[in-house]
Amino acid sequence: MYQTYPAGYVDALPDWQSRDGGQVMRGTTPGSDKTPNLRVGIILARQFTLSAFALLVDHLRLAADRNDNSRPIRCQWQVIAEQTEPVRSSCGIPVSRDAGLLPPSEFDYIIVVGGLLQGREQVGEQTLAYLRQAASQGVALVGVCTGVFVLCRAGVMKNRLCCVSWYHRQDFMEAFPDHNVSSDRLFVADRSRISCSGGAGTADMASYLLEKHFGKSTAQKASHVLLLERQAVRQQNLLQPTPPLMGEIRLTANPHVKRAAMAMEQNMNEPVAIGVIAEQLGLSPRHLVRLFQTEIGMKPTDFYRLIRLRYARALLRQGDMSITEIAIETGFSDCAHFSRQFKARFGLTPTELRLMASGGSYEEPAVFNDNYAGVRLFEEMEHVS
Repeated sequence: MYQTYPAGYVDALPDWQSRDGGQVMRGTTPGSDKTPNLRVGIILARQFTLSAFALLVDHLRLAADRNDNSRPIRCQWQVIAEQTEPVRSSCGIPVSRDAGLLPPSEFDYIIVVGGLLQGREQVGEQTLAYLRQAASQGVALVGVCTGVFVLCRAGVMKNRLCCVSWYHRQDFMEAFPDHNVSSDRLFVADRSRISCSGGAGTADMASYLLEKHFGKSTAQKASHVLLLERQAVRQQNLLQPTPPLMGEIRLTANPHVKRAAMAMEQNMNEPVAIGVIAEQLGLSPRHLVRLFQTEIGMKPTDFYRLIRLRYARALLRQGDMSITEIAIETGFSDCAHFSRQFKARFGLTPTELRLMASGGSYEEPAVFNDNYAGVRLFEEMEHVS
């Protein structure tokens, strides 16, 4: 069985010993600055996401040494690859390898950073075989962004929960229909496998690893130096910050409705006027209203309010933000207005829902419905004038 951010993630990982409130890996000499406590091999897929790679490495770098000295003392990382030429990221910047595919036993984790799915295969057959070898030796494997696609193609994610971004959920289900997938969390740790949705979630996953190996203060140091707003180590039920649009949008193939819905989803904290969205689409507001009512049975203003309230409901149950913060995050002008709209939709005030959820007496319908999460809104955008 999988656990999300499990309390004791030690299965199939090297032994841990306590030291100064942190963790020391097996084979480490306490007090020594010569043997890294944490050894990470990084495999970059073709057209990998540079931001995810940078967030990962910067967390390791800041944990490795005192202050901002960046020496690989307490932890060590290497970019490894089967090919000698640099790997080009999705933004065009190439990264050279530090070494070939070293013996998996030299690492505590092997992390695959993915990116774009179009075009050539993400990695070669030699790399897939290498990942299978690492899995057979009990080395923990991590997939970041679409790196989990690589792990699945290597056959090392059977009977493991795979975390992917809501944006890539449909791609994943089509490619791996026999795998379990989650699109509502930033990352999931399932025994000796970790999969991360990518983007800013890479920082949360990296912080999780740092706390496990070095303690909370080291994880917080990296977060603070990188000026990340939220605390270093996140709670189990943390949702991906941008939820997928709900099932109503699946009822339509109309590109104008899909594009309007995309604009709404991208502007939930500062709602855009329907007239502005219609103008961006080259439509009159009245035409857009008719399209929404014909295609999904509601006015665009009602749909806009619906996705904001559903997102607010998810944030309320998550419990990390105050009701005022949630009202602002979901684009409501004040708490009173937010509470009225929320109760009209769900039959409970935000305060009542939070109290019931914290007491375990409220079972909320899944915010990320398996039938709808990951509906692709972007495929037809290029064909819309």
